Amino acid sequence: MAYDVVVIGSGPGGYVCAIKAAQLGLKVAVVEKRATYGGTCLNIGCIPSKALLHASEMFAEAGHGLEALGVEVGKPRLNLKKMMEHKDATVASNVNGVAFLFKKNKIDGIQGTGRIVSAGKVSVALEGGGTQELETKAIVIATGSDVAGIPGVEVDIDEKVIVSSTGALSLEKPPAHLIVVGGGVIGLELGSVWGRLGSKVTVVEYLDTVLGGMDGEVAKQFGRMLAKQGFDIRLGSKVTGVEKIKKGAKVTFEPVKGGDAETIEADVVLVATGRRPYTDGLGLAEAGVELDERGRVKTDQHLRTNVPGIYAIGDAIAGPMLAHKAEDEGVAVAETIAGQKGHVNYDVIPSVVYTSPEVASVGRTEEELKKAGIDYKVGKFPFTANGRARAMLHTDGFVKILADKATDRVLGGHIVGFGAGEMIHEIAVLMEFGGSSEDLARTCHAHPTMSEAVKEAALATFFKPIHM
Repeated sequence: MAYDVVVIGSGPGGYVCAIKAAQLGLKVAVVEKRATYGGTCLNIGCIPSKALLHASEMFAEAGHGLEALGVEVGKPRLNLKKMMEHKDATVASNVNGVAFLFKKNKIDGIQGTGRIVSAGKVSVALEGGGTQELETKAIVIATGSDVAGIPGVEVDIDEKVIVSSTGALSLEKPPAHLIVVGGGVIGLELGSVWGRLGSKVTVVEYLDTVLGGMDGEVAKQFGRMLAKQGFDIRLGSKVTGVEKIKKGAKVTFEPVKGGDAETIEADVVLVATGRRPYTDGLGLAEAGVELDERGRVKTDQHLRTNVPGIYAIGDAIAGPMLAHKAEDEGVAVAETIAGQKGHVNYDVIPSVVYTSPEVASVGRTEEELKKAGIDYKVGKFPFTANGRARAMLHTDGFVKILADKATDRVLGGHIVGFGAGEMIHEIAVLMEFGGSSEDLARTCHAHPTMSEAVKEAALATFFKPIHM
């Protein structure tokens, strides 16, 4: 059968690309090797992790945060089976929603493993056996990413004792001790889930900070918050071994800057050292599609590969491995294929760490601005001085805004605090339109809201805050 577009992969980038292309009048097919649509994000990533993060946060608040508000409920009991049922129901609702949208937009979903034979031709090894050949004007590679291992260390991930993020979403009970290898977003989010449910959590991180790549001040303050929550964080530590033992597993690590090695035993070890682009078995070499030195598909500014008619988006290409980045690229590619001017503004892609408190960021960090030689000014405002935060007992954290010293144009925004993932978007919208800190500071904000801290940080950037 002939199509205008064949998308390989139905994660956030792939399914959004397919829907947009169909809305623009193109005939679309999506090839998906899983039994359900949605890719890693909806099935074993973003969505199930957020379900457990929210549920575990409610459990922790019931046990520790309500009495001060005059709500006495006694000691909560954990029903992990019910919590996991909530996670599974959330996943089912989302993946079924994508299936509905495919049907609504007349998109052909094909269950199987796709391989690019050449420009304009995709061969699918069908789930039930046999193959199907698809002819198409355009191919979009949206195959996402897979779990990355520990560089130089062989690890037997069995998803029971030594787990990836996939296994960490389905543990049968809270481990007495959980070691997390990697202090990035995935490790800290899943460490937070099990820490709230009663596990002792030790994080072993190679860098000298958690959340490498985040604004340095934000990461440092957040690390302190995690330590107050009971996290044992070992920074500047290189893992040299992870292996199972009679009961549980053990992790051996040594200081990056030199020193004696140390071995810690735990019930479960979570390997959360990042992800790698998934391009195996796609036939890229045979089709002549070029990869970069990190195994990512090489694309130009229009997300085109070196082979005409073949595009790539999301985790399979360079850039932050974020679902919403993939979605925007999916829309841009669909528009380009349809003859429009698709575009992604990579300077305004927010990122969020869904811990408690949340950490959110958009644009440049101080470190990036210094490296680029850009003169900038900083405005900060703490939630301890925010009325709504005080009322809700959520005063941890602050808002930080970075603006060009000469023009006052906002170049970056960083928030640590309750609801940071929602508040970051007004800074993103401002940046999308080239706004200044004064524009933001002079925009009326409802009182009392947490978002007033964003306004106050903007005031602090271009003049002086009111409530400090």
